Amino acid sequence: MSHPVDEVCTVPSGESPRRIQTTDVGREYVRVSPGGINERIDCQGHHREHRREQHRRAGREHCGAALRPAHRTGGTGARTGAALLEAPALRARRVRPPGHLARTFPGRPHRRAPGPPHRRPGRAARRDRQGGPGPRGLLRHLGLLLQLHPSLGPRSVTVPEPAPTGLPVGFKRHLRVETVAGEAVYLLSERGTTVLRGPRVEALAPLLDGTRTLPAVLAEVPAALPAGEAGRMIAELARADLVGYHGPGSDTAADAYWELAGVGGPGVQTALGSAPVEVVALGRTDGEAVRSQCLADGLTLAGPGRPAVFTVVFCDDYLDPALAGVDARHRAAGLRWLPARTSGTAVWVGPVFGAADGPCWHCLAHRLRGHRSSQSPVRHALGLTGPVPLPEASLAAGRLLGVHTAVLETQKWLAGVRYPGQEAVCALDTRTLSARHHPVARRPQCPACGDPGLVGALVREPYVPESRPAGSENGGTHRALSPGAVLARYGRLIDPVSGVVAEVRPAPGTPEGLNHYVSGRNLALRSTSLNGLRNYSGGKGITAEEAEAGALCEAVERYCGTRQGDEPVVRDSLTGLGDTALHPNACQLYAERQFQEREGWNASRQGTQLVPPRFRPDVPTEWTPVWSLTAGRHRLLPTSLLYFGPAPDGTESAPWADSNGNAAGGSVEDAVVHGFLELVERDAVALWWYNRLRRPAVDLDSFDEPWLARARTAYARAGRELWVLDLTADFGIPVMAAVSRRTSGPAQGISFGFGAHFDPRLALRRAVTEMSQLLPPEGYFGSSAPQRPSFASEVDLWWHEATVDQLTYLTPDPAESPRGPGRYSYVSRSDMGADVVAAEAAVRHHGMELMVLNQTRPDLELPVVKVLVPGLRHFWARYAPGRLFDVPVSLGWRSHPMKYDEINPLPLFV
Repeated sequence: MSHPVDEVCTVPSGESPRRIQTTDVGREYVRVSPGGINERIDCQGHHREHRREQHRRAGREHCGAALRPAHRTGGTGARTGAALLEAPALRARRVRPPGHLARTFPGRPHRRAPGPPHRRPGRAARRDRQGGPGPRGLLRHLGLLLQLHPSLGPRSVTVPEPAPTGLPVGFKRHLRVETVAGEAVYLLSERGTTVLRGPRVEALAPLLDGTRTLPAVLAEVPAALPAGEAGRMIAELARADLVGYHGPGSDTAADAYWELAGVGGPGVQTALGSAPVEVVALGRTDGEAVRSQCLADGLTLAGPGRPAVFTVVFCDDYLDPALAGVDARHRAAGLRWLPARTSGTAVWVGPVFGAADGPCWHCLAHRLRGHRSSQSPVRHALGLTGPVPLPEASLAAGRLLGVHTAVLETQKWLAGVRYPGQEAVCALDTRTLSARHHPVARRPQCPACGDPGLVGALVREPYVPESRPAGSENGGTHRALSPGAVLARYGRLIDPVSGVVAEVRPAPGTPEGLNHYVSGRNLALRSTSLNGLRNYSGGKGITAEEAEAGALCEAVERYCGTRQGDEPVVRDSLTGLGDTALHPNACQLYAERQFQEREGWNASRQGTQLVPPRFRPDVPTEWTPVWSLTAGRHRLLPTSLLYFGPAPDGTESAPWADSNGNAAGGSVEDAVVHGFLELVERDAVALWWYNRLRRPAVDLDSFDEPWLARARTAYARAGRELWVLDLTADFGIPVMAAVSRRTSGPAQGISFGFGAHFDPRLALRRAVTEMSQLLPPEGYFGSSAPQRPSFASEVDLWWHEATVDQLTYLTPDPAESPRGPGRYSYVSRSDMGADVVAAEAAVRHHGMELMVLNQTRPDLELPVVKVLVPGLRHFWARYAPGRLFDVPVSLGWRSHPMKYDEINPLPLFV
C-alpha cells in the first residue's frame, strides 16, 4: 500500500530541502528550526500500514496511531479526516521536541520532562479546558494532535465532541503554500520550509486554502485520489501540525502568530477579548495614558460587571511598598498579576505572580533589597524604609515599548502560552536592545508565602556530625564538592536582579598566572561605612574555577550571615539568663584598657579596628542559641555578635559581628571544618603578629607541588619575591603565612596570605593562593601614583612604606631550619565528619568549647555555619589577657609574656 503522505521534510530557511529516507520500519519527517534544532516525528511507516489492514479486517478504520477507532463500520474519507480533527488525543503517540520535552495525553502516564518546573495553568486556562470560550477550549474543538513549540513545557489536551465541522479547513495561517508542479508542495514560514512530495499531496494542497469545510474538501478531490486516502492524508498533515481549522472573520496575522506561539486556532482573539484585565498604575506612571494604550493594544479592561481575571501593574520601582498590597490582594483571590516598569534605560516585565506554589512579590523584593545595600548610608541618613527615589530617566518610545511588552505578555498568558521566562523578570535594555531573564525563586522561609519559622528551626536543631566523604577527587581541596560541582549546583545564585550574588568576575589587576575573583560587596562590613563600599568578597585558588567557586561561596556565606529578620531571638539581660548565656567578650577578647581608651583609639582608627561600647550585663538585649558540641547543649550569645547588619527595626547595637569562623561548604561538616580551621589560623597569626615573633621558613622546594612552581614563576614574572613562614602553634594544626615583596623600587609593596589545614600541603596552598587577594594591583606603583581611593589609607601606607628590614618578623628566623612536609604530624582522613570529631577533641584538650551556629538559608541550600571557640584570638586588635600572652611562653617562643605596651603597634588590617 502507498503511504498517505509520500514524503514530508522540513529544512531551515536558506538551505536546500533534505530528502528523508524511507525504511522498512517507518518513515519520519524532520522539522529543522532556523536555529538548527531537529524535531523527529514518526509518520506511520510500513508497520503502521500492516496494522491498518488488520484493523480494517476487524471492521474498524484506523487513521494513524493518534486516532481512536473512528467508526466500527466502514467509514468514509470525510469521517476519517474528521475523526482526527475531532479526537486525535485519545490514543496519541508521544513526540519528543528539542530537549525531549514530552507532551502528555489521556491514556498515557504523565512524564515530567527535566528542566525548570512549570506551573499549573491559571483559573482561566483550566476553565477553558472544561469547554469554556478560551484558547484551550478552541484547541479541543480544533482537535489538533499537538501544539508544539520548543519553549513550552508538558501539557495535557482533552478533545471533546463534537468537532466544529462547519469551520473551513486549511493549511495553518503562518504557512505560505506554493506548489511546484511535478516536484513538491512547499510550505514556507519563519521557522523554515516544509517540503511535501508526491502527486497525491500536489492534488490535495490547492483544496486546503481555508475556504472549504472538511466535507467540501473531500467532495472536490480529483477522482484519482480516493476520499478515504485524502482523509488519511489530511489526518497526517494535521498530526504534523500543518493543517487546522480556520475561524470566520478572524485576524489572519494574529492567528498566524498564535499558531507559531503554540496555541493557535480560530477564535483565540475572541477568547482574549472576553478576558477582562485590570490595569493598575503606581508612582509617576500616567494611569490614563497606560490604560488607553492597553485598550489600543487589544486588552479588554475590567469594569463594573466585568471582573478581572488578570492584572497588569505599572510602577516606577519593583520595591514600591504599594506592591505589597497588590500582591496580598491577588494571593487572597487566587489571581495572577504581572508587574512592569516602563521607565529607566531598562524596561522590566514579569514575572507572573500568583501561583499557589510559586514565588510572591516579597520573595523578589527580598533579593532586590540585597542588591541595593550600597544605598544603605543614604537610607540610614534620610530615615527611609523604602528605596531611595531616583530621577526619572526615560524616553517616550521606551515607555511605550514597556507598555507594549507588558500587554504582549498578558495576551500570551491569557492565550495559554506557558514558558519558563514567565517565572522571571525580563529586563530589556533599551540602549542595546539586549534582553535577559532573571528567574525568580520562591523563598520557603518567606513570611508572606512560606514558613517564616524554618530558619529558627534550623538554628535550634542540635548538631550531630555525620559521615561526609572528601578527598582528592574534589580537586585536591579536601572539600565535600569540587569547584566545578559548586558552580554547577549553586551558580543559579548569581544574578544582579533575582540572585543573592550580583556577579562573580576576575579581580582587575591580578598578575598573570594567579587566580583571584571578586563577588560583590563584603556584607561583613558595617552597612553604613563608606569603607564597606570599597571592599569585596573574593575567592582564590590554583585554578580560575577554584577561585570563582570560592568567591561565590564567600559571598553566599556573608549573605547568610546577615540579619534578615527570621533569626530566633530571646530578649533578656546576661544577668537574667544565667549560665546558659555567654559574655560576648569571651569571644571578642577586648582588654579592659581598650574599653577605657576607646574614644581616643576610635578617633584615629577605622573599620575593623574600632572598639565597640562596653557590654552591659544588666541591660536587656537579643540573644540567639548556638549549639555546643563540647557541652552537648545550647548556649546563648548576643544576636548582634552572630549576624551582620542591624536588627529588623534598623537599630544597630554592640557587640558587633565579624566573619571569623564563618564558612560555607558542600555539607554542614565541610563548613564546620573550614570555619574551625579559620579560627585556628587567625589565632596563630595573632600570636605571631602582635608578639612580632621570628618563625622558621617553610622549605618550598621539598613540597614539590606543580601548582607551587607555577605560582613562584608568576610572582617572579611580576617582579616579586615569595617566601612562607611556619606559624603552627599549640594546636599542632599546620598554619602558614605566605609573604611577598617587590624586588625593585623604593616601595616594597609587602603582601601576605594565611592558611591552615590538617594537611600541611593544603595549609601551604591556601596561604599562597590567599596572598593573590592582597596584592597591589598591577600598575599601582606608578611614578606619580597618588593614594588610590579604592584602598584604605592604612593599606596604602603599608604598601608604600613598610619594609622587611624594619619588620623583621616578616622574614624567616635564620636560627631555625626550614620546615618540610615531614616535620608535621598529619593523619590523613577522607571523612569530614571525622575531621569535625578531631576538631572538637583538639578544642576539648585545650580546655575550650566548640560551638556551631547553623546559618544556612532554606532558599539557598548551600550549607553555611559560624563556628566559635571562646578563647581563640582574632587577628584584629583585641588585647585581653590569655593566649596572646601565654602561648608564646608555653611554646618557648618567648622567655616571658610580653607587656601590654610591647604589643605590635601596627594592628593587622586585613
